[in-house]
Amino acid sequence: MEFIQKLQKAFEANANAENQLQMQEYMRNLFHFHGIKAPLRKQLTKELVAEYKPFLQKNIRDVVTKLYNLPQREYHYTAMELYQKFLNKKYEQTDGRFFTRMITTHSWWDSVDFLAKHVFGKYLLQFPEQKRKMLDYYSESDNMWLNRSAILYQLSYKNDTDEAELFKQCTLHKESEEFFIQKAIGWALREYGKVQPEAVLNFVKSVTLKELSEREAIRRIV
Repeated sequence: MEFIQKLQKAFEANANAENQLQMQEYMRNLFHFHGIKAPLRKQLTKELVAEYKPFLQKNIRDVVTKLYNLPQREYHYTAMELYQKFLNKKYEQTDGRFFTRMITTHSWWDSVDFLAKHVFGKYLLQFPEQKRKMLDYYSESDNMWLNRSAILYQLSYKNDTDEAELFKQCTLHKESEEFFIQKAIGWALREYGKVQPEAVLNFVKSVTLKELSEREAIRRIV
């Protein structure tokens, strides 16, 4: 696929060994990197996207799949961003399975959080009839990253947040010993607290959360 070949050449030509080591260490050596920081990576991608826009519009899912299968983390970031860019408000119902595979593949907080907020959250706005089925599947899963996504998907909703659903997800997972779940609960509540601080305070007072979750939830309110 010519687009991917050109992207690989561009990334390889701009690889930085020093950045590579730092980025890999920051990500606990879970992923390989070219060592390209986000601004340059996005600029290199933008130039190719302009050249291949019609092709990408027709073949975006295939491109995303192939990029996500490459080892370097920069390709995963690019795949997610292209998926969101070309399909935002234009998802198909079957995309639920597609991005669920992305969430559960190469999983770490950086990819999961982007997909939860910018893809899963927007998909549910487009297909509200899928909300209950998918949230139940995510929240009841043994996969921590799906649980985290169910907690975080409303991050951009602000006053359109389904308060009952947010509090339900936080309550379902309030006993979790997983750091990334405790942190997600605190983050989701803190974001909602920006528009409904009293509701968040009342919830935190009424439910026994883990110390980390409670601290993160109210640190900008009190």
